[in-house]
Amino acid sequence: MLSVSSAPYRPPLDALTVGALALAVSAVSSSAPLVAFAAAPALAIAFWRNLLSLTVLGPFSLARRRDEFRALTVGAGRREGLYCVLSGVALAAHFATWMPSAQLTSVAAATALGATQPVWQGLIARWQGRRLPVAVWAGIAVAVFGAALATGADFTVSGRAFAGDLLAVAGGMFAAVYTAFGERARATISTTTYTTICYGVCAAILLVLCLLGGVRLHGYPPTTWLAILGLVAGAQLLGHSMFNYALHRVSATTVSVLILLEAPGAALLAWVWLGQLPRALALPGLALLLAGVAVVIVGGARAGRRAEPVPLPADAAPLAD
Repeated sequence: MLSVSSAPYRPPLDALTVGALALAVSAVSSSAPLVAFAAAPALAIAFWRNLLSLTVLGPFSLARRRDEFRALTVGAGRREGLYCVLSGVALAAHFATWMPSAQLTSVAAATALGATQPVWQGLIARWQGRRLPVAVWAGIAVAVFGAALATGADFTVSGRAFAGDLLAVAGGMFAAVYTAFGERARATISTTTYTTICYGVCAAILLVLCLLGGVRLHGYPPTTWLAILGLVAGAQLLGHSMFNYALHRVSATTVSVLILLEAPGAALLAWVWLGQLPRALALPGLALLLAGVAVVIVGGARAGRRAEPVPLPADAAPLAD
């Protein structure tokens, strides 16, 4: 196995990447409240948020990155293109498992089990030959426990709830696979090219699933369409895309732990917007979550400083690269 020093070198965090991560956490926090507000099937919402994001990114990326798209179809570029496609498949699998899980088990249990993503991310990194520091594993454990405490997971033993629990765990695992492939793709591919391919593949798969499952894709009230547009602008373009942008300077494991901050952010928005009061244990859980995130970031940064520098392409700006 490779030692921790063999992990890919990453340039130091800059103000733009820190800002992108802060924006991403804030944006994805709006996802759960908007999904709860929208009067539409979960898979349909996932399809529309990816398709509409594609219509926004597609023309821009095709105009600015035509040569890069062409390079992904020939020679060694096919491998990077495959990473983009596989990332889209994993993202579709995440949506197809986690979103229905919230309808089978409690939202709290689905959120807590989906928060196991950093654990899967660490195992994927280990399988790739990267030995994560003990501090990072400890931070992951504390952060996941804090997320479960903050969301108030309540697990039941009914067959329906058990199926939902399994789907939620699968959703967390597929989210980790999606981020891992994104990390590989972003080593050589710009943000806009990667996200355009990823969202396009995801939308195509979700469309097939919706058609096969008889999921209604239209006929929603105007408020639902506004919620979907909010998901496109927030959780998708300013959330997923900003996390993808940051992957050239931040490891997939760290990004997965940062995504856990969505839980308290969503709880705050649900309190202000939907009147859903947070649980008594939300504040202690949030404190543990923040402590775990800090441990992972510090531990990962120390490991990164011990890595050998390897040039990585960086984008000039998150969406205008």
